[in-house]
Amino acid sequence: MKLISVNVGLPREIFWKNRAITTGIFKEPVAGRVAVRKLNLDGDRQADLKVHGGPDKAVYAYPSEHYDFWRGDLPGVELPWGMFGENFTTEGLIESEINIGDRFRIGASELMVTQPRMPCFKLAAKFNRDDIIKRFLDSGRSGFYLAVIEEGEVGAGDVIERIHRDESGVTVADIVNAYVNGTEDRDWLLRASQHEALSKGWREHFQKQIEKGVL
Repeated sequence: MKLISVNVGLPREIFWKNRAITTGIFKEPVAGRVAVRKLNLDGDRQADLKVHGGPDKAVYAYPSEHYDFWRGDLPGVELPWGMFGENFTTEGLIESEINIGDRFRIGASELMVTQPRMPCFKLAAKFNRDDIIKRFLDSGRSGFYLAVIEEGEVGAGDVIERIHRDESGVTVADIVNAYVNGTEDRDWLLRASQHEALSKGWREHFQKQIEKGVL
């Protein structure tokens, strides 16, 4: 497993549907070593801290393997690393094989998987097309957020080492599938709703599903 690209960007103002919005989704690859901090990478910021950023979403990772799918699904669209707003473009990490709570050593940093990425309208603004949000969700190619356990420098080419495999068996792909398609697996809902590594918002979401008696 390997870190293919490190991408950062500062918030900028763009126009989308005749209104100005501020977004930090525009990321570009950077050379050399970059410091990973508790809330973001050096040179990187999030625009709307109500829904982006914070300790549970300090770093966004996206598998490089997904880019081939998108090149086929979106012919003619330029897709440089960082196009999906990711900080880390990775190799060898796929959502169906990553558990919430898994920990990785990347460079001098240690990070923990906390949740998948759910797209908002700013992804549509980035691609200049409304249908990208549904395409993104339906594809199951969500990428995932990481909390920073130990700060340290990273750089493109660094080996990614899994140093802890969470025993819950709740994968990133499971979370996305349950959100998009629902689930009737009560045991899974209980495990997800009680998973300490999963962000509070997601735990509450699955707890509400249990309380609604959907099962």
